[in-house]
Amino acid sequence: MRLNQKMVVYIITSLLVLIMSWEAQRSMSVTAANMVTIPEDAIRLRILANSDSPKDQWLKREIRDQVNAEITNWVTELESIDNARDVIESQLDKIEAIVEYELARIGVTDSFTVEFNEVQFPTKLYGNVVYPAGMYEAVLITIGEGKGENWWCVLFPPLCFIDFANGDAVADSDQEQEETEVRFFVVEIFNSIKSLFS
Repeated sequence: MRLNQKMVVYIITSLLVLIMSWEAQRSMSVTAANMVTIPEDAIRLRILANSDSPKDQWLKREIRDQVNAEITNWVTELESIDNARDVIESQLDKIEAIVEYELARIGVTDSFTVEFNEVQFPTKLYGNVVYPAGMYEAVLITIGEGKGENWWCVLFPPLCFIDFANGDAVADSDQEQEETEVRFFVVEIFNSIKSLFS
């Protein structure tokens, strides 16, 4: 390989490293800017599965979807935690009815409880934010023995678009598009380098 070719390869490689480093920093900045933190005045939802068996975990998710959709309808337009608390307390029988219906629909005979109280939460790391363990105001649904993996989110203000149990968030379509464009750009540069030597 001639000296000129080595210089071209070195310059292009350096350029690629700089671009990728810049994109990584930019992506981290976007993530930090969009990080959702839980306000001090918040009401959570926590669901404890009977066990970690696939069936019990699936049942937990079925109940989660129905309960979360119903409560979100109640609190979306509310602006104060006192109002949200009053609404949730007055509708606990409806939450119980949803859980009972889902259990019957699936053919499970597990017992269950629905509470609205101060509930113990474990520490959870989500992105760069640590949500400390502690007692938090929450609706707690316990299915059967309640020994399975739990799921939780924030009911008020409505933050259940984030699954705080496993750190999954709704994908940002703009961010996905930008990442795709960067990938195409990098591929084009590599193709250009290949064409220099072919």
